[in-house]
Amino acid sequence: MAAATVAPPGSADDLDDVFHALSDRTRRAILVRLADRPATVTDLAEPFEMSLPAVSKHLKVLEQARLVSRTVDGRLRRCSLDARALRVADEWMSSYRTFWAEQFAALDRHLHEAVTPRPKPRSPTPDRRRTRRRSRARTR
Repeated sequence: MAAATVAPPGSADDLDDVFHALSDRTRRAILVRLADRPATVTDLAEPFEMSLPAVSKHLKVLEQARLVSRTVDGRLRRCSLDARALRVADEWMSSYRTFWAEQFAALDRHLHEAVTPRPKPRSPTPDRRRTRRRSRARTR
């Protein structure tokens, strides 16, 4: 059996792992809890209606994405958030932030132009021939 290869940090595989980990609401909730402070698996499982093995499976996905690290302290296994892996996703999304900022700026300009009243065009100067004819008729 071949050993699993580990992708270098910042690779496309890392990005896939991060988005896969973030795709589940339970895993996102675990990350929110770990943002406050490290916790044991039992502490993390407490608010969820699931077994400890189920929470451990979620933690394994988070570990694979390098979002969570576990340390062993005697009999306690503490989990900690490692938000550095989120940088991969943030860097990938930054190009889309620029794209959408430009799109919204263009929309804003378009809407501003559509709402701003345009000056009325000057009325055309009267045809000189008509003016002459009228003035001749008055003099007769």
